[in-house]
Amino acid sequence: MSANLSRQDVNRQFWRYVLPTVAAMLVSGLYQLVDGIFIGRYIGADGLAAINVAWPIAGVLYGLGMMVGVGAGALSSLSRGEGKLARARAQLGNGLVLMALMALAATGLLWVQGEPGLAIQNAEGNVLALAQDYLHVLMLAAPVALGSMAMPFMLRNDGAPNRATALIVAGAVTNIVLDWLFIAEFGWGLTGAAAATALAQLLVTLMGIAHFFSDKAQTRLTLSDLKLRPYDAWRSCAIGLSSLLMYGYYSVVVALHNGLFLHYGDATVVGAYAIVSYLMAVYFLFAEGVASGTQPLISYHYGAGEYGLMKRYIRLMLKVAVGSGVVALVLLNLASAPVISIFNSADANLFAATEHGLRLHLIALYLDGFIFCVGVIFQSFGASGKATGVTLANMGIQLPFLLVLPQWFGLDGVWLALPISNVALSLVAGTLLWREWRQLEARLG
Repeated sequence: MSANLSRQDVNRQFWRYVLPTVAAMLVSGLYQLVDGIFIGRYIGADGLAAINVAWPIAGVLYGLGMMVGVGAGALSSLSRGEGKLARARAQLGNGLVLMALMALAATGLLWVQGEPGLAIQNAEGNVLALAQDYLHVLMLAAPVALGSMAMPFMLRNDGAPNRATALIVAGAVTNIVLDWLFIAEFGWGLTGAAAATALAQLLVTLMGIAHFFSDKAQTRLTLSDLKLRPYDAWRSCAIGLSSLLMYGYYSVVVALHNGLFLHYGDATVVGAYAIVSYLMAVYFLFAEGVASGTQPLISYHYGAGEYGLMKRYIRLMLKVAVGSGVVALVLLNLASAPVISIFNSADANLFAATEHGLRLHLIALYLDGFIFCVGVIFQSFGASGKATGVTLANMGIQLPFLLVLPQWFGLDGVWLALPISNVALSLVAGTLLWREWRQLEARLG
C-alpha cells in the first residue's frame, strides 16, 4: 500500500481492492458450493444432510484460520500505515507461527470431540455414516483448513489483493476437478468431497506461505521473523476474535438448525436447508469480500489519522454490501426453480422443501451483509471489544428465537428464526456504528 494513498482516487482505489477480494471470496465459496452440487446430484438428500451435519465442526477450523489471518493482517496493515515496517514483518511472522500452533491444537480437539459433535445434532443412520466419512478426512486436514483461510487475508494486507485472488482461484479450480474425479468418477461419496477440498486447501496454504518469502512480497519475511511473540499473538487473537466467534456462532446455529429440522422433519428438510445455506453463502461471501477488501484501506487511513478519507471508504462499503443483498433477494425469489435444479432436479420432495425454505429463511438476507460490515469496521479500528460485541450480540439474539419459534410454528419457526433475529441485531449494530460515526465527526471538528 503506497505512502501517497491519500492522493489517489477513492472510487478507483476502493474497487482495486474490493473487486479482486470479492472474486477471491466467491471463488473460495466454490469449495463448499461445488461439493454441494456434486453431492446433491450423485448422493441426494442424505448426502446434503450429512455434509450439513459435518459443517459446524469444519466451521470452527475456518473460524480459527480467519481469526489469525484477520488479526495478523490488520495489525500489520496498521503498522505499515504508521511507517513501522519492521514491526509489520514481525507481526506477520508471528501470525504464521500462531497459525501452526492453532492447527495442532485443532487437530487434537477434533479427534476428541468430532464424533460427539455429530451425535448431538440428532444425526443417525445413513446421514450419520456419511458425515463420519467426511469428518475422518477433515481431522487429518485441519492444518490446511486453517491455512487456506488465513493466507488470503494476510496477502491482501500485504498489498497483494490480485495475488490473493489468484491463489484462491487455483485452489477452487483444483477442488472442482478433484470433486468431479473423486465423486462422479470414482464414487467415493463424502470421503471424496473431503479429500478434494483438503488437497485444494493444501495448495492454497503452501502457495500463500511461499509468497511471503519471495521478492514479490512487500512485507518480505525471513526465518528470523518466525517467532511467537505473546503480545502480538494476543492482539492478533483479540482483533480477529470476532471472526472466530462469528464462525463459532454460525456453527452452533447450523447445528441447532440441523437438530431441530431432524426433530420436526427429516433428512430431506436438512438437505433443503443445506441448499438454502449454499445460496445464502454466495451473497454472504460477496458482502464479506466487499468488507474484507475495504478493511486494509480503512485501517491504513485510520492509522494515518485521515478520518475523512476513511469515512468515504466506509460509506462505499456499506452501499455496495447492503445494496447487493437487496438485489440478490429479488433475484433468488424470481428464479428459485432453475437455481434449485442445479443441486437436484429429480427429488420432488427436496425441491419443494428447498423452495419453501428459501422464501422464509432469506427474507432479510441483506442484513447479514450489514452486520458483517459493522464488525469489520470495528476490526479495522483495532476496536476488538466492539467487534467482538457485535458477534456476541448476534449469538445472543438469534439463539432465543431459534429455541422458541419452532415450538409455536414448527418447521416454519426454524426457517424464520434467522431473519427475525437479524432485524433485531441490525438495530443494535446500527446504534453502535452511529455512535462511532459521531465520535469520528467530532475528531474532524
